[in-house]
Amino acid sequence: MTDLDPVVPAIATALGVGLLIGIEREKSAADDAASPGDPPAGVRTFTLVALAGVLAALVEGWLVVAGLLGVAGYGIASHLRSARQDHGLTTEIALLVTFLLGALAAGRPALAGAVGVIVALLLASRTRLHGWIRDRLTERELHDGLLLAAAALVVLPLLPDRAVDPWGVVNLRLLWWLAVAVMTINALGYVALRTFGARYGLPVAGLAAGFVSSTATHGAMGSRARTEPRLLGAAAAGAALSSIATVVQMLVVLGVTNVTVFRALLLPMLLAGVAAVAWGWVNMRRSLATDGAVDVAPGRAFQWRTALVFTATVTGVLLAAALLTQWLGAAGALFGVIAAGLADTHAAAVTGASLYAGEQLALTTTVLAILGAFSLNAVAKLIVAYTTGGAAFGNRVLPGLALMVAMAWLGAWGVSA
Repeated sequence: MTDLDPVVPAIATALGVGLLIGIEREKSAADDAASPGDPPAGVRTFTLVALAGVLAALVEGWLVVAGLLGVAGYGIASHLRSARQDHGLTTEIALLVTFLLGALAAGRPALAGAVGVIVALLLASRTRLHGWIRDRLTERELHDGLLLAAAALVVLPLLPDRAVDPWGVVNLRLLWWLAVAVMTINALGYVALRTFGARYGLPVAGLAAGFVSSTATHGAMGSRARTEPRLLGAAAAGAALSSIATVVQMLVVLGVTNVTVFRALLLPMLLAGVAAVAWGWVNMRRSLATDGAVDVAPGRAFQWRTALVFTATVTGVLLAAALLTQWLGAAGALFGVIAAGLADTHAAAVTGASLYAGEQLALTTTVLAILGAFSLNAVAKLIVAYTTGGAAFGNRVLPGLALMVAMAWLGAWGVSA
């Protein structure tokens, strides 16, 4: 009986996937006035095909190939028979996919079930998806999407994942990843802008994108503010709200790394988070009176030049820190932790907490070093904001970052007192 246990979820998953996709296909065929008559495959056919896939995989591997060829032959014959009425191959392709999902369920039922749900959702969203592509997606947006895909899927894997400079800070793959992150965040902000409007789109996008990279989000929002000055308030709100992610992630990594350091920095980070929320809300309130009435027209999803400027700025900051470290010599672990904040506050937090755990730094010194890294990271964000968004955007971001840093140091002073 024990040997049969793994078979039960596999067969159950295959049946569920077949039922789900089959119901969608039969319902879609019934609602499609352009394709009269019975569908080439309905709920029973899809369920049986999924069952055939899982049974073939459980019995013999070669049966999967034979079954796949049989389903493909059936799909071709069905399409040729109804070619005059049927205007697509979706059902036939879905039948092949269902068979393969059934076979996949034999070894990985959870993955097969998840993919089956995604396939059913994709099939069910036909009308909305086609309408969006034909009526709303512009040629420029399609071009930007292809450019982003090429940057992430073609260029990024080809770059070496190692430092190429004598100081060990210029990692081409990491730097290009930052450029891709800026373009992606900017594209997400554009999608949110088109979906929710200027009133809420950029703040929502900024808050979410901050968990990828708050510094990159400042660059993306600065680019949006420079190209569309009417969205200055919403872009500044998105940048400010992205800093919430910095605080949350820092507390998480400290809690995982060292509880003592986490407790010492809990109040400073909470106060900094409150400051980020407050300044983000102030900019949102400002944008309600102006940006909310802006009619967002189709445009560019992102500016690739902005991504390159951001990457060049980060590279310059990292090189400056490396040269300064070399010039000062081994100034100790304190300076190393603070300098790490130029690139990433979380890495600085982990480094500081680890050094404290190894008794290389005292608790007070560790707290000061991590807060120094946090402050230096705010400076890096400000440099990026002025570089990508100009003086108007930088001036909007400056008070929020300054307030965050001040509240963090005030909280540390309160704890030490």
